Amino acid sequence: MGTRYRCGPEIQDILKKSDIDYQITRLIVPDDEEAIKEGVIGNLDKDFVLTTGGTGLSHRDITTEITSAICDKSIPGILEYLRLESLKDTLFATLSREYSGQKGETVIINLPGSMKGASFCTRLLLYILPYAKAMREGEKH
Repeated sequence: MGTRYRCGPEIQDILKKSDIDYQITRLIVPDDEEAIKEGVIGNLDKDFVLTTGGTGLSHRDITTEITSAICDKSIPGILEYLRLESLKDTLFATLSREYSGQKGETVIINLPGSMKGASFCTRLLLYILPYAKAMREGEKH
């Protein structure tokens, strides 16, 4: 497995080791608009969809644009938190173009494509995903 596809398993491992019960489905799609769109839309029955990659400055990095077009609402606070914490470790966080939003009941979060960035941000999300789920389900908060 090349380095290009290691972020997904790393994210899965972090989620599996957490004390939160997540159903995990892994899907690899090419940097293609229709493939990304189908991958995200095909998983809207989940509580959360986390993507990794496609958030940089390359002409192929289109995940952010596709995700934002799919979502009904944006959730900028998630990205503000991820960026604030990431900037404490690296200035390269300024170059990543993540997006988070909601489509129906599903929260979609684009994570960086680097192993370091994806795993760091996933660990940060462990603190807020349960709360986001509770808010979506109408529990008192």
